[in-house]
This record gives sequence, structure tokens and C-alpha cells, in this order.
Amino acid sequence: MVYDVAPFHTVSRFSVADLGLARETWNPAGQPTLLFAHGFGQTRGAWSSAAMALADAGCRCVTFDARGHGESDRAAGAAGSGRGYHMNQFADDLLRLAAAQPQPPILVGASMGGLLGIVLAGEVRPAPFRALVLVDITPRWETAGVERILAFMQAHPDGFANYAEAAEQIAAYLPQRRERKSTEQLRPLLREGIDGRLRWHWDPALLSGDLVQESERYQPRLQAAAAKIDVPVLLLSGARSDVVSRATVDEFLQLVPHAQHVELPHASHMVAGDANDAFTREVARFVRGLKPSVDRPQAGAAQP
Repeated sequence: MVYDVAPFHTVSRFSVADLGLARETWNPAGQPTLLFAHGFGQTRGAWSSAAMALADAGCRCVTFDARGHGESDRAAGAAGSGRGYHMNQFADDLLRLAAAQPQPPILVGASMGGLLGIVLAGEVRPAPFRALVLVDITPRWETAGVERILAFMQAHPDGFANYAEAAEQIAAYLPQRRERKSTEQLRPLLREGIDGRLRWHWDPALLSGDLVQESERYQPRLQAAAAKIDVPVLLLSGARSDVVSRATVDEFLQLVPHAQHVELPHASHMVAGDANDAFTREVARFVRGLKPSVDRPQAGAAQP
């Protein structure tokens, strides 16, 4: 079902299993295809500025809300249990989206989205992606940085009385940002409950899934997958990040010696939001350096 049929931009839903994922496409006739996968607790809106700029440069850009996030469906029966929010389910959703593209896409994955990209690029053959852009994420990460993110997500279970209150909390969480989010910018990030309170767009049951409860047990799997990646890779890290460090970057570059690494000096873990112009410039440079895409059969399901 298509909501907006403007020539340059469409909004639609994509079915995975029994869920519908909200999806946006910029410049549908462009090449190559960039498929953007956001981080845990984010929405496709995190990519809007970058996707529009890269679409203007000729690329076909696809963003989506992961299951349980934004305007995508929440997993049935997940309340309080985390069922429906496990790594293999998120990975399979991404694999299906990649297979639906005209050619194997270039994956641009931030945080959780990047981890899913590592798993699929390393474990699935043929590789479902033409190339990978990993945004401030490595197979091993700094625990303190992840704990700070989760603390913010868990901090306001009763929501907010109004948008101004939510904007104040975001400003405290992201002090590097100069401007507070406006009400219009906040609307896609919050849902109004029957009690009139505004709560974050994501399903609270996400916090009970294994991506949170057992995330570090996946690190050996992620490291093994990274060592098998045979497509071009660009790692973009933020110099102010508390999730990725010099040690985790060096370890990743040993696992994937053909990877390129660029550190953006003014960015934190929220790379695209902190330094969108620099981020977009580096992605465009990487894409220009890739060999022309060749159609090939799409990959099968992710391995458990």
C-alpha cells in the first residue's frame, strides 16, 4: 500500500512474516540502491536528511522502521516477554528487504542496523549486500556507552506531559546538539496513549528481547561473521563516541583488513545526526569508488 506517490518519494508498507514495516524510498529510479538500517530505539527518520541528499546525488535510497519501532508493527504477544524481538528475526527482516531491491543494495547500518549487516554479510552466501557502511559500530563495543543508551530508553516509562518536556530530556541526553527538537520533529518519535501521555514510538517489550538482555553473548558470533565479510566495507566512527573506541576499531580492522575507516571528529555515536554533511560526504565518496553493480541471485534466510 503506497501512501505518497510523488515521483521522487514514496512511503509504503513491506510485509515480513505477519508484520508490516514502514518503508520510504527516495529517487526510485536511481542507482545504486542504498538500504538504511537504523539503531535500536531509533526510526527511519534518523536517516531522512542523508537519504534525501544522497538521492539528490542520484542514488536510490530506502529507509524503514524496524519491527517494534516507529510506524512499523509491534510483534504480537511480545508484551513483557520480548518474543518477536530477537536478533535472527531482525536479521531476517533486513534480509527480506535487501532481497526486494532491484540489485543487492549497499547497506548503511547504524548501531543495531550495522550489527545486523555484519551478521548477514558474514553468514549468508551469496552476500545480500553489495557493500557495507557501518556507522559507529563494531562487533565488540564499549559496555558503558550501550548502558547509557538503555538508561535513557528506560528512564520515562510513564511518558511525558507534553512535547516540551520530551524535548528537554532529549537535549539533556544529546548535549552536543545546538538546537532542541521542535514539536513537528518530535511527532514521529512519540505516541499519545489513552491517558493523554506521550511515550516513545518503540514497543517497551523491545527491552525484554535478547538484543538487550543477552546482547554481549552475540559478540563471538559477530566477530566470526566479520572475519568472513568479503564485500567492500566503510566504518564511519564518531570521535566523541562512547560506544566505539580506538581499541574496538583496531580489533575490527584486524578482522576485516580490507575495510576503510574514517573517524568524524565532531560526531558522537549519533553520527548522522551530529555531522550529517560530513557523514553524507563520506558515504558518497565510498559509493563512487565501488565497482559497477552486477545483478546476482538474492540470498536465502539467515542462519540461526
